[in-house]
Amino acid sequence: APPCQRTIVFNFLLTKIFLFPVYLPVGTEHVATATLPASFNDLLPHFLVEPDDEYIVKNKPVTLTCRSTPATQIYFKCNGEWVHQDDHLIDRTVDPATGLPIMQVKIDISRQQVEKIFGLDDYWCQCVAWSTTGTQKSQKAYVRIAYLRKNFEEEPMGKEVALNQEVLLRCHPPEGVPAAEVEWQRNEHVIDPVSEPNFLVTADRNLIIKQARLADTANYTCVAKNIVARRKSSPATVLVYVNGGWSTWTTWSACSSVCGRGWQRRSRSCTNPTPLNGGMACDGQNVQKSACTATCPVDGGWSDWSNWSECGVDCSMWRSRECTQPSPGTGGKDCQGIDLQSLNCTSQQCLQSEYYPSANGVEDVALYVGIVAVALCLTLILIVVVLVYRRKKEGLDADVADSSILTTGFQPMGIKPSKPGVWAPRHRNSHLLTIQPDLTTTTTSYQGTLHSRHDGTTHTGTAKFSMTNGPLLDPLPNGSHHTLHNGKMTSDPAEFMTRLSNQTYFKTLPRDVANTSYGTFNFLGGRLTIPNTGISLLIPPEAIPRGKIYEIYLTAQRKEDLRLPLAGCQTLLSPIVSCGPPGVVLTRPTILSMDHCSDACPENWAIRLKKQNYEGVWEDVLMMGEELISEPYYCQLEAETCRVFSEQLGRFSLVGESLNMSAAKRLRLVLFSDAYCSTLEYNIRVYCMDDTQDVFKEVMQMERQLGGRLIDEPHVLLFKDSYHNLRLSIHDMPQAHWRSKLLAGYQEIPFYHIWNGSQRFLHCTFTLERLNLSTCELTCQLCVWQVEGEGQSFSLDFNIAKVTLRYRPYSKIISLHSGSALAGPSAFQIPYLIRQKICSSLDTPCPNGADWRLLAQRLKLDRHMSFFASKASPTSVILDLWEAQHFHSGNLNQLATVMADIGKQEAMIFLVSDGEC
Repeated sequence: APPCQRTIVFNFLLTKIFLFPVYLPVGTEHVATATLPASFNDLLPHFLVEPDDEYIVKNKPVTLTCRSTPATQIYFKCNGEWVHQDDHLIDRTVDPATGLPIMQVKIDISRQQVEKIFGLDDYWCQCVAWSTTGTQKSQKAYVRIAYLRKNFEEEPMGKEVALNQEVLLRCHPPEGVPAAEVEWQRNEHVIDPVSEPNFLVTADRNLIIKQARLADTANYTCVAKNIVARRKSSPATVLVYVNGGWSTWTTWSACSSVCGRGWQRRSRSCTNPTPLNGGMACDGQNVQKSACTATCPVDGGWSDWSNWSECGVDCSMWRSRECTQPSPGTGGKDCQGIDLQSLNCTSQQCLQSEYYPSANGVEDVALYVGIVAVALCLTLILIVVVLVYRRKKEGLDADVADSSILTTGFQPMGIKPSKPGVWAPRHRNSHLLTIQPDLTTTTTSYQGTLHSRHDGTTHTGTAKFSMTNGPLLDPLPNGSHHTLHNGKMTSDPAEFMTRLSNQTYFKTLPRDVANTSYGTFNFLGGRLTIPNTGISLLIPPEAIPRGKIYEIYLTAQRKEDLRLPLAGCQTLLSPIVSCGPPGVVLTRPTILSMDHCSDACPENWAIRLKKQNYEGVWEDVLMMGEELISEPYYCQLEAETCRVFSEQLGRFSLVGESLNMSAAKRLRLVLFSDAYCSTLEYNIRVYCMDDTQDVFKEVMQMERQLGGRLIDEPHVLLFKDSYHNLRLSIHDMPQAHWRSKLLAGYQEIPFYHIWNGSQRFLHCTFTLERLNLSTCELTCQLCVWQVEGEGQSFSLDFNIAKVTLRYRPYSKIISLHSGSALAGPSAFQIPYLIRQKICSSLDTPCPNGADWRLLAQRLKLDRHMSFFASKASPTSVILDLWEAQHFHSGNLNQLATVMADIGKQEAMIFLVSDGEC
């Protein structure tokens, strides 16, 4: 019979024998059956092994196993369908202890079988066992495809935490089947919370550092793994920082002055603990300063001698004195000498005291005669000294006029008029009309027009002016020609400096031609200017006596060549300027203009003008705000400029002493870099200098020699007297293209280096590294601040490959000077004769005040009224100051308007339109 028929017959026979129906899976061709002994017919099958859940890794199939006893048949059913009999692997054994038959069945599940129902339901399998008594079903075994995705749902983030602070690092592993297990690594080493109790892994797989220690500064990684793969998160850097703490204050230092007012200080350091890993520095002052007054030592002084005593039996008398005027104190010296003096009375009649007074009278007469003789000798010596001094001074004046320094005198310069008989303005913006002067009464002659100095070109076309005849202006006779004598400088600057340095007083002058200006001048005056430094010397007309010719120099001293002795809170506020030669006779004060770097708040400063005497000692010649009109010096302090009136030439400087912590100096921050960058490294140099043009000029010259270029417009920063250093840092660089090579987060310039002002080129260098040579654009933030208070932030955005700047050049870099020396009328805005007429008009006091006082008020110079009033011609000093202030930007229209407001039409200053000019 066919196999299928044999199977049916066999099943039928089994049913008849065991009286138990057997249900076979549909479509089976082979039946796994067994005959049980009669003693086990009443036993239900039970499972020794049931199928477990399995995961398919990649394409590897899984095997499900089912074992039961006693069992006659075992079949698997997957997802509700019987598994074909041929897919079963059957193994029969007998339990040696009980003698029961054991049947074990295995099937293999492939990835394709599971994927057929993917998305509908989980794939599951269950085995069914038969015995003669009944059936039993096993538990369901689920078969899933294992995987682990690459991306974490949440990665740990780096943190900066304070010491002993709790740290929480979150981690949500990638999705996977089976679910991924998580472990944490610190610097690639697995963290074991059991052995390291400071760490805790929570149920949701986050890491907690209970108390952050310095040793916990590390890179932390979350690792997710299952049977398929192992994934690692990006490392999270935990930086444990330590905020700084102050140490205890040191004891107060000794008073800086051994006598009188001084200062004492104490300090503390930020070392308890020291800030680490970017921790905050200590907040507050590290130095405290307190005023102190040291008791001055008092040297003892003798009192007057007492009267002589009566003559004693031993023919002697005595007198005494005491060391009580004053008594020595505070370590002062005792009186030197004897405190008791004796004297023989006389050799005759010692006991006759009535003769003693006569003896004393004789001795007193001898003493007086000696004193008179000494006085006569001193008087004769003084007369001789005065005569010698006068002779030497006359020789000095002659030498000044005819010195070997003067290689040439004043040479005539022809100035041709634009139109004969007409005074033509030379500056297109100047509307000051001047008239031909009458110079017939003077020995100095003029040719051509009297004009302002600015424009060398003349206006074409006919200029017609309406002029009124007045008593102050008389036209010159027709056909008369005059010549203006101007000073002529030597052609070789080095030769001039060499001749100056050969003289005794000028041995200390450096041979620095770039910072020196010089020229020859007579009574018409002139002006010396050191280009790009803000330093100039105005020599007003009539300041040099008529008949004298002086060769005058003006020099900006380098700070390393000449240092000022500074004490306490003093700081240098201006350049050190020399003008000379010293000792020349001046009949009117010159005006020395130079920059200063104070915040121009008088209540914060005690500002002194210092001058070096012939012995080289610096002396205070003027206290700002306490000027005495009887002194030969006077000073006007403007926002950025100091103007010194001086009747004596010499070496000057401005020194300030801060009166409180609000006093501040103006600093100029200038950024330079290399003009060309062919390597990965790129340097930025940040200079912190006094906000004066002379220092800026030196830095520009030095960087030009180094091949540097200016990469941003200079910035101004107020630096306070707070004993705090200046910090600089660079932030917000594009991390993908640039990184800083500095180990520290910022750089510092010490407070005293800046406040003292003696070091010119204070700067910090920031070394950056670009990650690719093709990177040329750099954007970042430069932050500058003192340790206390607010700072400033400047944005930088430039191309390191381009030499030319992409912004407007800094205005102070451009020279505004057409020459370093101007002599005669070309040095002044106001023509000489017009100036004389203004002075004669306004010097005479008017009852209604329409005189020089109103001029000073309109020009906002009324603070110096007492100084102007002390001069023979107050108007001329006011005009001198106006000339010094408005040399480059003088507006004659404005001056003419002021004169018109005053009502002085006889000054002959008229406003004309551009068309008329």
